[in-house]
Amino acid sequence: MKENELYELWLANATEDPDLKEELESIKGDQDAIIDRFYRDLEFGTGGLRGVIGAGSYRLNIYTIRRATQGLADYVNGAFENGSVAIAYDSRIKSDVFAKEAAKVLAANGIKAYIYPELMPTPMLSFAVRDLKTSAGIVVTASHNPAKYNGYKVYGEDGCQITLEVANTVISKINAVEMFGGAKVMDFEEGLEKGLIEYIGQDTIDRYLDKVSEQGVHTELVADSGLKVVYTPLNGTGNKPVRAILKKIGIKEVTVVPEQENPDGNFPTCPFPNPEIKEALAKGLELCKTVKPDLLLATDPDCDRVGIAVPDPDGNYVLITGNEVGAMLFEYICQERIAKGTMPKNPVAVKTIVTTDIVKKMAEKYGVELRNVLTGFKFIGEQIGLLEKDGEADRYIFGFEESYGYLAGSYVRDKDAVVASMLICEMAAFYRTKNISLLQARETMYKNYGNYFHCQESFTCEGASGMQRMKELMTSLRTDKIESLGGKKVIGFADYMASEHTDVANGEKTVLTLPKSDVLAFELESGASVIIRPSGTEPKIKAYYTTIGETHDDAVAQQTVIADEFKKILGF
Repeated sequence: MKENELYELWLANATEDPDLKEELESIKGDQDAIIDRFYRDLEFGTGGLRGVIGAGSYRLNIYTIRRATQGLADYVNGAFENGSVAIAYDSRIKSDVFAKEAAKVLAANGIKAYIYPELMPTPMLSFAVRDLKTSAGIVVTASHNPAKYNGYKVYGEDGCQITLEVANTVISKINAVEMFGGAKVMDFEEGLEKGLIEYIGQDTIDRYLDKVSEQGVHTELVADSGLKVVYTPLNGTGNKPVRAILKKIGIKEVTVVPEQENPDGNFPTCPFPNPEIKEALAKGLELCKTVKPDLLLATDPDCDRVGIAVPDPDGNYVLITGNEVGAMLFEYICQERIAKGTMPKNPVAVKTIVTTDIVKKMAEKYGVELRNVLTGFKFIGEQIGLLEKDGEADRYIFGFEESYGYLAGSYVRDKDAVVASMLICEMAAFYRTKNISLLQARETMYKNYGNYFHCQESFTCEGASGMQRMKELMTSLRTDKIESLGGKKVIGFADYMASEHTDVANGEKTVLTLPKSDVLAFELESGASVIIRPSGTEPKIKAYYTTIGETHDDAVAQQTVIADEFKKILGF
């Protein structure tokens, strides 16, 4: 069906949401606007949906949510007896509406829907799935994307994002559902009355916070450490649970950034609510000038990632990267659990392939098995699940990815900014009692293990032409032999789609055991590397650079040269 026919179909049938009707009326005759909304369906990827909120098949709205949920319901009813699904949502525009729409569809299909009574972090959805023993989970969030986006992520009964196999089954079910009239829908209040919809109780929330606090190593030191914290939830879900856990471990001085304290899906003071970028922390950094805390914490809207800034000797606040925070937390946990005698036998840590290799040296030092997995925290969760299956979940001590996601403990199967905020504060308090700042701890880490520098660049490829460009780039990088980058020879090449690693010096090929994925890695001399992959959730292609230098400045200079040459190859 062509775009204009779809437009007329929507104009006639999308009558339940006045915002959609108004939007459709406003684009009448605007061919570009119509094509943009109807040239394709919003694709259900390996984790779910993500897109711009609005009218059309290529937008997130109550109809695309219902269609996706009907597909999920058909899967649950086919795979489980007496199926149930847990639902959470964040502060984004229409998140609460979309969450209730999902519950209404599930209830109409005879599936019990447990829904949080207010916005909650993504990791608390993962916890609810496991705590309530549901068949699946849904969280309505677009993580750190700008305000115009929202999303719909699906979790399996293990609390991880669904596997590729399950996703493919759900996709096939969704494709069989008509956009209008194809989804069964029950009135929300009727669902509550019939017991097919139930609000998740405070007891589940309390159990979650108890599990988080159990991950502490030196919580006994925190209350008397004098640690001062400035915190911003970036108008998202972290405000209540993060403040609750910091209070629970004894931090008395927590100042919340007032402009970013309350939920607001428009994110008025940070257009890109991403704790990786300095602009998102601007209000927090401004408040730090007055409060002068030991630490600035910032969690993203769905509170699964956390960024920090700490004071330097001149009183300026310096951002610490996700790789650095993850490595510092890893060493802190290893060092202090060994010192306290709480380290399990044969401990396991997990990181993604694009995350810093500095932890390899740490793992060797502390006798920890370090597992590398594909990008995406669900692969870290999968490793916890494998340990649990063998009755060895306690061996897992820590997992993290460079994009500011961390998890200690096996109580959830996704990154968790609540436990990460607690551990970061605890680590800062521990070092504070020894008159060591976090910056000094970072410098000691680099002195002991080498000056690693990591940098990521994203190249936007919007629309249908952008998707095609990404495919062409990945194809050319596979076929066009790159012999050097930034003056460093390529000594190894890994193609994760072909599951093949090539030693360039002798041409020897070995099989990669990780699942197939559209990722390429160029291993360079001196420990440097470049990894590239298309994003699974955004219209971007991402490059990850690693360099190791005699000094930090040397490592940065190496990265600059490599990145400049690689960008020319990519054509950006």
